[in-house]
Amino acid sequence: MVHAVIFDMDGVLIDTEKYLVKYWCQAAKELGFEMKREHALLIRSLAANFAEAKLKELLGEQFDYKAVRSRRKELMSSHIKQYGLEKKRDVDQTLAYLKKKGYKTAVATASDFERTKVYLEQIGIYEKFDKVVCATMVQNGKPMPDIYLYACEQIGEMPENCVAVEDSPNGVLSASLAGLKTIMVPDLTKPDEETKKRIYWQIERLGDLTSLL
Repeated sequence: MVHAVIFDMDGVLIDTEKYLVKYWCQAAKELGFEMKREHALLIRSLAANFAEAKLKELLGEQFDYKAVRSRRKELMSSHIKQYGLEKKRDVDQTLAYLKKKGYKTAVATASDFERTKVYLEQIGIYEKFDKVVCATMVQNGKPMPDIYLYACEQIGEMPENCVAVEDSPNGVLSASLAGLKTIMVPDLTKPDEETKKRIYWQIERLGDLTSLL
C-alpha cells in the first residue's frame, strides 16, 4: 500500500538539470579544465563529496572542484535572475491529485536547504509538501540511501509504503537502496541497464504518476 510520494527536485519538479550541466562545463572551462557534458551528466544528484571524488577520478586530482562549483553557482544564479525558473510539466496537477487522494508528499534533494526553499517558493509549491529534506540534513547524500530513509522517517512512513520519483541514475540508486518503490521520469538521459533493474516503473511525464497509484 502506497501512503506517500517523495520527489527529487532538479529535473523532476523544476527544469534545471540542463542548465546545471551547461554551467558545470562552462565554469570548468573558464578555470582551465576540460569537463565535458558526459562528465556533468554523471554527477547529477550526487552529494558534493561524491561528486568531487567522481570528477577527480575522471579529470585528475588537479581538478579544483570547489572553485568550479563556486563559479557554476554564480553562473546558475545569474541565469535564474535573468530568466527565472521553469516548472516541469504536470507538477501542479500531480500535487493537487495527491493531496486530494490523501497521500503524504515530500522532497528529497541533493541541493542545500536555502536553495531548495528559494526554488520551490519561486515556482509556488514549497508549502504543498509535508516535508522538505536536503542532503545537508543527513550524513551521506545521494547515491546513498540516507536522505530517503530520513524523508520517510520525517513523514512517519515505512520505505516500502513510499514511492520515490527520480530522473537520474544516482537518485534512483539512492531511493532503491532505501527500499522505496522507485519511479523514473527520465530528463536528460534514458536509464541504462543497471538503472532499469532498480526502477519499479518508468514514465514519460510526471502526470503519468497518477495512473500508477
